[in-house]
Amino acid sequence: EIVGHLGELYGIEVSPDLISAVTDAVLEEVAAWQARPLEPVYPIVFFDALRIKVRDEGLVRNKAVHIALGVRGDGSKEILGLWLEQNEGAKFWLRVMNELRNRGVEDVLLAVVDGLKGFPDAIRAVFPEALVQTCIVHLLRHSLDFVSYKDRKLVAAALKDIYRALDAAAGEAVLAAFEAGEWGQKYPAIAQSWRRTWSEVVPFYAFPGEVRRILYTTNAIEALNATLRRAVRARGHFPTDEAALKLLYLVLNRSERAWKMGPREWVMAKAQFAVIFGERFTRAMAA
Repeated sequence: EIVGHLGELYGIEVSPDLISAVTDAVLEEVAAWQARPLEPVYPIVFFDALRIKVRDEGLVRNKAVHIALGVRGDGSKEILGLWLEQNEGAKFWLRVMNELRNRGVEDVLLAVVDGLKGFPDAIRAVFPEALVQTCIVHLLRHSLDFVSYKDRKLVAAALKDIYRALDAAAGEAVLAAFEAGEWGQKYPAIAQSWRRTWSEVVPFYAFPGEVRRILYTTNAIEALNATLRRAVRARGHFPTDEAALKLLYLVLNRSERAWKMGPREWVMAKAQFAVIFGERFTRAMAA
């Protein structure tokens, strides 16, 4: 697969035995890409991660690959960066946020995250005006981790009423009803997990259905992760961090070139963002 990527991207034909040597040049490109200047304002940034296995000091360890996917003012998408880390935490997230700031990002209107501890605080420390939104897909998946297989469809249907509620007050009322009902009593950890992150669920309700679908389905980053996972599964584990970064960068580069303009819902989203964020969104449109 790397041979194919090199052939398509760079017009280079090499044997598999020479891949490691030839792709050393890719690391320089990765470093330049990771340090490139970014837009001053992104209306939405999705932060997500997938797990890979890397040989480290003679042991195969699980590490997280973190991806930031930005949506520009015109709805087009851009991968802002790629970070490989074994131990996540507030210090790591703060380093990532400061890196984005140092590369020119002055404002993030809405940050969509997967509920990792310390992440919202790190975002607000660097971008204090950012709205932080928990990824509803991740929250649902986490909820269903507590549920037996035979109950999953019914519980998922009950949870759907929470995030499809008209507004935050209605959503909280549905959550309370779920908590007091059959499924909430059988699986109390579900309502507890929603309540722990409720302040990061609330921003979702300020938007109409068309915009909620952008935030809820996160099709762009889900599709991107599916592509990355296929490439990762084909290898089992990587010999080094650098080998992992080379392949993941090539896959990301190829995926990004195939992207078109933003989703149809972005026309509606622009009007909503202009009302909610005012001049902050106007700056993104002018970029």
